[in-house]
Amino acid sequence: MIFLRPERPDDVDAIRTLTETAFRTAPHADGTEHLIIDRLRAAGALTLSLVVESDGVIVGHVAFSPVTVSDGSVGWYGLGPISVDPARQGEGIGGRLVKDGLERLKALGAAGCVLLGDPAYYGRFGFAADPKLTLDGVPPDYFMRVAFSPVYGGGTVSYHPGFYG
Repeated sequence: MIFLRPERPDDVDAIRTLTETAFRTAPHADGTEHLIIDRLRAAGALTLSLVVESDGVIVGHVAFSPVTVSDGSVGWYGLGPISVDPARQGEGIGGRLVKDGLERLKALGAAGCVLLGDPAYYGRFGFAADPKLTLDGVPPDYFMRVAFSPVYGGGTVSYHPGFYG
């Protein structure tokens, strides 16, 4: 049986191991993705941490944390890291984590969510590049947003310091 739920305290080690495993061979990874989650959690900045569990084993995880926008817009969050057990990729686990996470952010009253990722994959969830929201040092096509309201500000986005060590 497979189900999605919020992280529990006893999931921390399994999330760390899953994240290390999932990013080990990713071409864009730097090997510190599991540490990002640990630092966000320690700073109290892990707004949403969701897992997919299958037969008692965590096979997927996604983190959402607050971001800042240079114009002072509030209520924006960043998606990531997101991890799926390499042996379970292609089963829809990542998509389920993204969809459920975005619905939970909306329920919290979020203005929107940003991420750095593949437009071909994340476009199916409503993410799109937007010149109103930028992230320094990354190709604009790969920095995307989904806004929960048609009216929102813009500027340079900064992730929580936990992303940077």
